[in-house]
Amino acid sequence: MDLVVSLPAFVVAVVLISASPGPAMALIFRRAALYGFSGAVTTVLGLELGLYLWALLAAAGLAALVAASELAFIVLRVVGACFLIYLGVKAWRNRASVSVDDAEGAMPHLIVAGRRKAFIEGVVVMLANPKAAVFMLAFYPQFVPMDQPLLATTALLALLQVAIEIVLYLTLAAAVGRAGAWFRRPAIRRRLEAVSGTVLIALGLRVAVESR
Repeated sequence: MDLVVSLPAFVVAVVLISASPGPAMALIFRRAALYGFSGAVTTVLGLELGLYLWALLAAAGLAALVAASELAFIVLRVVGACFLIYLGVKAWRNRASVSVDDAEGAMPHLIVAGRRKAFIEGVVVMLANPKAAVFMLAFYPQFVPMDQPLLATTALLALLQVAIEIVLYLTLAAAVGRAGAWFRRPAIRRRLEAVSGTVLIALGLRVAVESR
């Protein structure tokens, strides 16, 4: 199979997969709603770094070890589930601390202070997802020609996927961020924290009980 010929199918598959609801979408939506477009950029970059690392690990064969090892799969699943539940509980705790005196002027400080944490959260959420390892092993080989080097070709395809997802996720962040002032109203923010916290906890529980 020629790589150039398979690219349109690869792009369509990436777009459909990226648009599926999941932890990444939940994190980006919450971050953009509370901190605006610029506040969500680091979350997106963290998620995409995690995805790219999984792609490289898959090409190097390390992801296959995770997929094949029951212990490694369970450990990653538990870590990922616990981290999502932690983020959900933190959102609920943030809900309780929202005050009617919360001001728009405090937002820039919160954005700057939370950028590094948001980046790390994105990386951890992606790397602690064993389904990502299984997905990479099943997805990428379909588009790597037999006569092409596996690692280099996977790295290029992963860069294309990262670029596509960054565009899609930043578009989502921009759309949500435009309504940021409304989302940051104390009453709305409390509801948003409750909803996003519940979604993250539910996703964590789903990850915990999902099998291969």
